[in-house]
Amino acid sequence: MNYHFSKHVDLPFDEAIEAVTKSLAERGFGVLTRIDVKATLEKKLDVEFRPYTILGACNPDFAYQALQHEDKIGTMLPCNVIVQQRDDGIVEVSAVDPVASMQSVDNPELGSIATNVRGLLQETIEAL
Repeated sequence: MNYHFSKHVDLPFDEAIEAVTKSLAERGFGVLTRIDVKATLEKKLDVEFRPYTILGACNPDFAYQALQHEDKIGTMLPCNVIVQQRDDGIVEVSAVDPVASMQSVDNPELGSIATNVRGLLQETIEAL
């Protein structure tokens, strides 16, 4: 099973981040964190890296449901979505597959929640 789904987008890097954020919001997700991996690696390690941003997306309704069934599930939240400009210049957006993530948790109650979140994340990526 693949742990993510991805799509190449015909947008400049910064516009892709804006488009992803908007697409997530249309499906009930907020972006709780935004990690600029390129800037962090340059600052901490003094290395060059391609544009790469991790967006920590959360749908409060589904997060609340999951937390009611599994109190440690916060270790797997939020759902990460990445925007990266590959070495060939192509901008790619990828989202975690929550169904794949939840397979490591022995709690059947999380299955339907993960399936619903997967559908929304897939819609988010497909809409770009």
